[in-house]
Amino acid sequence: MSHGTGYGECVSEPTPADLTIDELARRAGMTVRNVRAHQSRGLLPPPEVRGRTGFYGAEHLARLELIRTLQDDGFNLESIRRLLERTGGSSEELLRFTRAAREPFADETPEVVGLEELGRRYGAPGRADLLARAVALGLLRPLGEGRFEDASPRLARAGAELTAIGVGADVTLDVVEELRRHADAIAEQFVELFLAHVWRPFDAEGRPPERWPEVRETLERLRPLAGDAVMAVFGLAMSDAVERAFGAVLEADEAGRDDSQR
Repeated sequence: MSHGTGYGECVSEPTPADLTIDELARRAGMTVRNVRAHQSRGLLPPPEVRGRTGFYGAEHLARLELIRTLQDDGFNLESIRRLLERTGGSSEELLRFTRAAREPFADETPEVVGLEELGRRYGAPGRADLLARAVALGLLRPLGEGRFEDASPRLARAGAELTAIGVGADVTLDVVEELRRHADAIAEQFVELFLAHVWRPFDAEGRPPERWPEVRETLERLRPLAGDAVMAVFGLAMSDAVERAFGAVLEADEAGRDDSQR
């Protein structure tokens, strides 16, 4: 076996099916002690033993990533163990589903902005109250040292455009707050549709492992479907609202002209 360390020499990584416990821990970003602890709790399937050495594969890596993801979501190890038992040990499919559920709905990449840029956007530099309100609404996330993560650059651009045409930053945030309230109600309706017609029947069947891909794909299809439906209904509502508003304005103008001619 070669152990050369010269420059330009390629040292290949072991394949996922040939990982020792040390290599598995390194790939998973945890300690060997943690891996062994998960094994002792029944959270990790046993390795394939060859000679006196246990070897781990892709399923073990997926299982460790899933455990870490669920812990980040607030699950304790006993809850994770019960969840894995109910899924028949299908950690790769459960991990895919968990990723799909956590994936941001909007196809946007958050941007990092500073206080100066925020002041230019909203035309209100130094307004700490506006900044605090934007953070409370979930539009901005403080990163420290005067930097913020802008969760929706698209919404930020719309707000800047409103400011440019003369709408004050306070009013813009009022509109966003109202929109968020309506959006929360709409989102809950779509989530309840998924729960009632997909998840609960699947759960009642005991969450059969072979149906996990179908459930995950349905969740993924729900994203564009919900977006298209909301935009279509909003388009109809906006057309009707504009027609009603300007119809009333024109009627008032016509009535004013009639009065002036009397």
